[in-house]
Amino acid sequence: MSIFKEFRDFAIKGNVVDLAVALVIGAAFGKIIASFVGDILMPPLGLLVGVDFATLGHELQAAVMNGDAVEKEAIILKYGAFIQTCIDFVLVAAGVFMAVKLINSTKKKEEDAAPAAPPANEVLLGEIRDLLKK
Repeated sequence: MSIFKEFRDFAIKGNVVDLAVALVIGAAFGKIIASFVGDILMPPLGLLVGVDFATLGHELQAAVMNGDAVEKEAIILKYGAFIQTCIDFVLVAAGVFMAVKLINSTKKKEEDAAPAAPPANEVLLGEIRDLLKK
């Protein structure tokens, strides 16, 4: 079996395709949450606290100027951006948790449902089989 055929068989399996779809949807979900936190949640929170989280930071080294030109940029520890990223993570994790919980509850309902009675033709075939054994 050629390497290409083995790879194709591997890539076409349902689990790999499902994983790829989940990865793409997860990346898009992460961007939505990042926009929600950065553009909608943090500005009112910053207004309430009186601080703009995007600009929070501590200057470790000042910029080096050569006349009007910046020769070397300032080195800034941006802990406000870190706080915002932590909030992004918590919201993404909560969203994934809720999605997994919903999926698991749906699976549990399916498992709890009583198995359906076999079709009449299968019952009849089973009776014929039993008669033939006698």
